[in-house]
Amino acid sequence: MEKTNLELTILMPCLNEEANIADSINGAMSFLTANNISGEILISDNGSTDNSIKIASDLGARVISEPTKGYGNALRRGISSALGTYIIMGDCDTTYDFTNLMPFLSELRNGADFVIGNRYAGGIEKGAMPFSHQYLGVPFLSFMGRIKYKTNIRDFHCGLRGFKKDYALNLNLTSTGMEFATEIIAKSTKSKAVIKEVPTTLSKSNSPRKPHLRTLRDGFRHLLYILKN
Repeated sequence: MEKTNLELTILMPCLNEEANIADSINGAMSFLTANNISGEILISDNGSTDNSIKIASDLGARVISEPTKGYGNALRRGISSALGTYIIMGDCDTTYDFTNLMPFLSELRNGADFVIGNRYAGGIEKGAMPFSHQYLGVPFLSFMGRIKYKTNIRDFHCGLRGFKKDYALNLNLTSTGMEFATEIIAKSTKSKAVIKEVPTTLSKSNSPRKPHLRTLRDGFRHLLYILKN
């Protein structure tokens, strides 16, 4: 394995995000520069057919490819390929603020194994999340997860998360789809990890596109994972 001295990998799964990926990468680079952090922006492309890969490469991000479709597949490939000691992951659709990652990195530096954002504590911009997700789906699945895994995490589906690379690899994550978000919490709680939740914001995408999330299908996959694991 390549030896590096990078502290942080900012990992973004990507599928046809040409309208937003530049803003996301620029925000992440601004964070690294402003805080003098040795790091990289890693794009785990999941089969984009637009200009996402070229835009990312031109801006200086490192791009890897995961041809097998699925959110979990893209993230697991990204985690294994990261060069940083720590990884902070988030979608590259500009809904998350990559210029404000210090609360996550600070918790990791202070010994946390896994850090997750709480959008309800940090603020959800009007229109950034469908009503059914914000007031029904996410609260219900988060409640079910808290009961099952005996954790205080309030926002199970926040996509902005941080963890130690070696720690994540040792969890032996296997989920291929959106239920990856639940699996990493479940396995973290069962391993007695040091888990922290920090407020974060959710904004409307600068250039909205058709969401990759399928509400009923993916919601059921999360619920099924909770019930079975």
